[in-house]
Amino acid sequence: MGAAATGSAAERLRARLAPLSDLARVLQLLEYDQETAMPRSGAAARAQQSATISGLLHEGMIHPEIAELLDAAEDEGVDGDDAALVREVRREADKARRVPTDLVREMSMASSAGQDGWARARDDDDFAAFLPFLRHNLELRRQYAACFEVDEPYDALLDDFEPGMRAAEVRAVFGPLRDKLPALIASAGERSPGVPTGPFALGGQRRAVELLLARVGFDRESWLLGESVHPFCVTPGRGDNRMTTRFSESSLESILSCLHEFGHALYEAQIDPALDRTPLGMGVSMSVHESQSRLWEVFVGGSIAFWRGAWPDVREALGSSVQGWGDQPESFVRALMSVQPSLIRVDADPVTYPMHIVLRFELEQAMLAGDLALEDLPGAWNDGMRDLLGVTVPDDRRGVLQDVHWSIGAFGYFPTYALGTLLAAQIWEAARAGLPDLDAQLEAGDLAPLRGWLAEHVHSHGRRLTPREVIRAATGRDLDAGPYLAYARSRAEGSLGQ
Repeated sequence: MGAAATGSAAERLRARLAPLSDLARVLQLLEYDQETAMPRSGAAARAQQSATISGLLHEGMIHPEIAELLDAAEDEGVDGDDAALVREVRREADKARRVPTDLVREMSMASSAGQDGWARARDDDDFAAFLPFLRHNLELRRQYAACFEVDEPYDALLDDFEPGMRAAEVRAVFGPLRDKLPALIASAGERSPGVPTGPFALGGQRRAVELLLARVGFDRESWLLGESVHPFCVTPGRGDNRMTTRFSESSLESILSCLHEFGHALYEAQIDPALDRTPLGMGVSMSVHESQSRLWEVFVGGSIAFWRGAWPDVREALGSSVQGWGDQPESFVRALMSVQPSLIRVDADPVTYPMHIVLRFELEQAMLAGDLALEDLPGAWNDGMRDLLGVTVPDDRRGVLQDVHWSIGAFGYFPTYALGTLLAAQIWEAARAGLPDLDAQLEAGDLAPLRGWLAEHVHSHGRRLTPREVIRAATGRDLDAGPYLAYARSRAEGSLGQ
């Protein structure tokens, strides 16, 4: 993986980084395979393979040649994309040098093992079986956080997903949500028609998902849809976009889930190809990434205009289970987007959703600080769900075991979901202003203008801009909860907020 001997320092840096980018994409392939196809008996071997690649990536980033090339590039006076590359690589290299490679490998091993342990524990509704994996992952993350000089350990974990953001900033954003949303949830719930409960035939759901994905721009030549316990997406390379959903006869989660993951995958697919095989060629942060998935799930998936065009074919695919909603989609959309406190985060409507995230954020901080004994986590979870959403949790499978994140050590990830939901409303407001014919385009199934607007204002930048710069480029201002709260108020008043 040696750098080219000729060319500018920036060119040699790119050559040195390209194989590391390839390895990172191979790791994504291993993760996708583990979730969609790998036999469970392969978990131990997969954990070792993932740890080996993670270790190689870490060693590559802390290699002295990287530091030498960064210094040389700065001495040469780089600008444009090269300056952005130096900025991002220096940040990653500086962070990597603080963390021992053995710890990186151990965290990777614990992540793979924990994922398998979580899946088994979730199937069996057995938190006690998951507890050792949780304890090990948490201790490793404490060791990781201790490698950094931060105001509080959580800052080090959050920074991996939302560069530059601190826990205090998240608390400042979440405070008003905690204060204002419960009243809006109660008001909206009085008008809620209730969520669709089925049964919905799985074959019909699969046909409906195929129709919807084709409508928004899913291309079978370069996109792949699988099924997994927890929906996700990866982009192992240019022209290789992989996403998953999950199906249940009792709900239509698959419909909104597929739109959500499409938003993630579209972001990666529309990054400027000039940034391929560099750290610039990926989403700028998880909150910006989540804003893209939530935009498609909530604002396209909740659009009456979109469903007026899509409903006839989707209704036919779903068959008799949705015939009661008639020829017009309004009642179906109101049910699909119904505001109603629920157990499962990924099923939650856009108004109650941030409360699920506030709970996880508060629990993560307590666990990391040692203020919450892990044995008491299920009880704390259940208490929080009752206090924040008025929901009684019947079992751990639908409670503390519902999410994959803690099993893979992804502490600090959850806040980005709520931040992304706020940002989605802000970007949607800007997109509607920039595309005055958007409703007509949504109804006609012409999603190319929206995809193009997002590519120009958000996706194409990759990491050549910082998260704050991307938000400003797309909306003209910093993150602002105003558009989201306006949407939530409109839902409380009985509107779909379009």
